[in-house]
Amino acid sequence: MPHKILKLSTLAILIAGASQANAAVYTVVPVDQNSTLKDQPYFDTAQSDAPLLYSSTGIQDSGTDPSCFTADCTSETYKVTGEALRGTEGTPIADTTPYNQNNQQITNLNQLNIYCSNNLGYGTCETWAEKRFFGDGYADGDEWNGQGLGGLQKKQAAWVNGYHSNAQGLVDGAPVNTFASTIADYNGTQKANLGHIIADTTDTIVKGAVGTDFVYGITSSALFKNDSGMPRAFSKRGFVNTDGQSIQLAPVTTSNELVSNMGQTQANDAVAMSDGKLLVVGSSSYAPSFYAKDRDGNYREDTDKLPSSGDILKDSPLDLNFDAFRQCATNPSNNLYQNWECQFSTFANEAAVWLVNADGTVTSHAITVASGDNRDGLAVIDKDNDTLSFQASAQAVALNNGNPIAVGYSTTDVNNDFYAMQAAYFTASAGNLSSWTRTLIPGLSIKPGDDRDFTYTIANGVNSQSVIVGDAKGNGEKPQRAFIYKVGDGSAKFLDQLVPSIFFNNSNSNAAAINNNDQVVGWVDIQASNGAEARHRAFTYINGAAQGPLKAGGAWMLDDLTNDNGAANSIANSYRIMDATGINNAGVIAATAYYCKGGYENLSKLARCSVTEQQVAVKLVPIANATVSDIQERANDDEQPFKRSGGSLGILALTALGFIGFRRRK
Repeated sequence: MPHKILKLSTLAILIAGASQANAAVYTVVPVDQNSTLKDQPYFDTAQSDAPLLYSSTGIQDSGTDPSCFTADCTSETYKVTGEALRGTEGTPIADTTPYNQNNQQITNLNQLNIYCSNNLGYGTCETWAEKRFFGDGYADGDEWNGQGLGGLQKKQAAWVNGYHSNAQGLVDGAPVNTFASTIADYNGTQKANLGHIIADTTDTIVKGAVGTDFVYGITSSALFKNDSGMPRAFSKRGFVNTDGQSIQLAPVTTSNELVSNMGQTQANDAVAMSDGKLLVVGSSSYAPSFYAKDRDGNYREDTDKLPSSGDILKDSPLDLNFDAFRQCATNPSNNLYQNWECQFSTFANEAAVWLVNADGTVTSHAITVASGDNRDGLAVIDKDNDTLSFQASAQAVALNNGNPIAVGYSTTDVNNDFYAMQAAYFTASAGNLSSWTRTLIPGLSIKPGDDRDFTYTIANGVNSQSVIVGDAKGNGEKPQRAFIYKVGDGSAKFLDQLVPSIFFNNSNSNAAAINNNDQVVGWVDIQASNGAEARHRAFTYINGAAQGPLKAGGAWMLDDLTNDNGAANSIANSYRIMDATGINNAGVIAATAYYCKGGYENLSKLARCSVTEQQVAVKLVPIANATVSDIQERANDDEQPFKRSGGSLGILALTALGFIGFRRRK
């Protein structure tokens, strides 16, 4: 009789487990991988067919569409924006200053190593730095042979060795062409000196798509060939594609010839205005930062912003000279594209906006308060630290009652001691995009001294209720902490204090975006590493009202919300979501994931993949009318989860089976 009861109980449990199969809160929708980088030449032909790394950057806005938690969105086609990479970028094109370091001194292998040690705290900084300098797959012991994929060294050596594209911007996996591929779309007073354009030499990233009319992002200049070398017109520029044309976002009006020709801009975020125009926010160069005046009116120079030729080319036939570098700023007439030194120009940057019409008309404005070369009352270069210059950027924008609020960071002088980049928001006067007010976000103060909690802070996202999310970055021994702040409501709050269930003490985290329903997405460490950045997984946090089964004030790993508790080879078990980069108002999330063809060995958090993992972009679509019972938390790896093949046993079933086993032993 007991044996019969056991058989019946087991059958009931199997039925109960089967009823939970395919339960989840989000459906994982793969994004196409169609980058043409794989078809373009590369330095080492043996590496030309190496797998590309795909990443998401954002999700197309959802307009007035209802939430996918209540409406069926399976037929919606919100586009995921992103990029494909051949290898490491060296210094990311999406950063206004490399790795958000105000000093802009990350120009060689040693400086990359120092940055890693001081800010990331890895025990493998030497390897980390070599991969970013020489590229992925570099030959250990023969690093200079050019086999590495990507890397800072290839960018810097392009004047001598040429360059092949390493990054390509995508919309739903399809490549996006920009103005930078066509010589006719360049401008600047020294355009005639560039020479002949070289194909397949731009690096691009798409940052977002608004409606069906606008795509925007950042591109490098193409490489050119002239009698002196192979220059770029500039290091990076924002762009907007609309109505079949690609529009360059030039630096905000300036009389400085170096800035107007070689200055950088970035298009970081955008929103459609009521008149149909696109309001783009980002940053714009306004002065050189390697040679400029401090607030006492004295010229200061930073020689470390020019690397030595020996740092770039093992046996360099050329020399890089700081006196010639200085001439790029002081005597730029007809010389900018004749000297290798000018290719290393660094700039002070300010937050900026561009208003783009569908016909290609552009109006630009500086967001930062300006007076001559001063920005927000600060000179270009810190009088006590010639490595530090003014920097500001608008990273995101939203409309609050029709008025724009932009967020990002701006330089402040900490206790009259040093320039520091601090999270800020910018508000425009009603109907006047030429007049803005900057406000630092309270609760994120940077203190003088070496043992401070934060080295810089940055706001990454904002919604229509003026709720802001971002990060406060500690040094190598202190974590990067995600924060949230509502304008006018006290001080910023940290997610490791609000939801310690997944943001454990000293975990690193990033709050990337927030939608108008106060749903936040980003990444958080899933392993403790004494403050050093560790393995990531994507999360979502509900700051406002509940979204479907996701309760107010709750936070979840997206791996748990995509877990359908199905077979090991299911679509859901073929992905582990490492980063969430955008979320629209319908609740659809853009994310970057690890993909294991055929599925991971089991459903646990850190399950092994029996084949080579790939990095891919995915879209996570809420499942309408999902319930709390559809949330299936993945097992920890030390729990040895039930290995599935075909049918599924839910958590309830596993728990019950354990209980039955106990009864049998008794």
